[in-house]
Amino acid sequence: MVTFAKDFKFGVATSAYQIEGAVAENGRTPSIWDTFCRTPGNVFEGQTGDITCDHYHRYREDVGILRELGIDSYRFSISWSRVFPAYGVYDPKGMEFYRNLIRELKQNGIEPMVTLYHWDLPMWAYERGAWLNRESVTWFKEYATRVFEELSDSVKLWITHNEPFCASILGYDLGVHAPGHKNLGEALIAAHHILLSHGVAVEAFRECGFKDSKIGITLNLTPSYPASNSREDVEAASRSDGLSNRWFLDPVFRSSYPEDMKEALGRFAGGFDFIKDGDLQTISASNDFLGVNYYTRSLVKYVQDGVLNYQEVPGDSRNTTAMGWEICPEALYDLMLRLRREYTRVPIYITENGAAFDDALASDGHVHDTERIDYVKRHLRKIAEANEQGADIRGYYLWSLLDNFEWGYGYSRKFGIVHVDFETQERSLKDSALWYRDMISSRTIE
Repeated sequence: MVTFAKDFKFGVATSAYQIEGAVAENGRTPSIWDTFCRTPGNVFEGQTGDITCDHYHRYREDVGILRELGIDSYRFSISWSRVFPAYGVYDPKGMEFYRNLIRELKQNGIEPMVTLYHWDLPMWAYERGAWLNRESVTWFKEYATRVFEELSDSVKLWITHNEPFCASILGYDLGVHAPGHKNLGEALIAAHHILLSHGVAVEAFRECGFKDSKIGITLNLTPSYPASNSREDVEAASRSDGLSNRWFLDPVFRSSYPEDMKEALGRFAGGFDFIKDGDLQTISASNDFLGVNYYTRSLVKYVQDGVLNYQEVPGDSRNTTAMGWEICPEALYDLMLRLRREYTRVPIYITENGAAFDDALASDGHVHDTERIDYVKRHLRKIAEANEQGADIRGYYLWSLLDNFEWGYGYSRKFGIVHVDFETQERSLKDSALWYRDMISSRTIE
């Protein structure tokens, strides 16, 4: 039996564009995802987040579900263009939604964890150069500072950025996320400015002098393993790790970019003159915690083609999610111990972990998602094992509360523990939600 302490936070996570809808209400202006979705071929069946779960209008119902499940903490993000609909223009009407949501959470005994940026950059910022423009750091600081000032009385857990890897590499190099660019050099510039804006926001947070409040960053970390013991595959796995993990961990915790990756990437991306004196010291501003999003591992082999001469290969094909991701909780355990050994002693929150499966309402009106329950069980057991080794993991936020708009996959992938009928907006608790409720109550896993 695995037991969790009473102060271990069990939560669920969502993000603004994926659940809120109401994309043109009360002054909100478009984000890069609104635009990306309207470009043919970018998103499954041309689907958008225009309505999605309609959380903007149904937040009280959703908070009621959180209360019913006994959730300790709810992680959500703020839509930048809802509160800053134009350059330099703050709109209190946009902030009112988040005030109401947080008030509802607090009245139901649920602690908010607020993410400032979950990929939905305002179009006004994109039109001014987005993350390729160093001034974006200033725009983010102004946004972050205003949100801190408006919500500091009720929010004690803050995250600056969610998954800078995705916002930069997937958005600017691979082109599968907004804004859909395909330029490695741009991706590295965007990544640097995103990380720099994180450091500047942390500094601004410190200057505000908030008491009993904590701030950190969330990185999606994907451990890379060689497909064989050959020297070529081992080195390929190191390069994969370098791009996915070390390129973000090293500046945040070591005030540097990994030299091997600078050498490898510099051949294709040009110089690194966008890194200015003092940037890395700013990026490594002291965090109170690290958020880690973990879903799967990478199995990597050497190939002659490609920028970094590696290619991901399938793991155990009998043990995958609907995303095609191998289910490997052992890699989460390895990752936690590696972070402690190589990077930091700050507390860790697993700010996302979960799985998409092809579940649907059965004839009895329920969703019997036993695979999801097994996935969460296996990962929580590894978290408990890591804590026995001193990992100091303080909480677990299951992704996600609701079936929602899953970026380029539209509504074809379901991560929620609550089923959503997108025609009627009816919510139905899946078996995984009921299991999670009972586990939170008992704090044990058989």
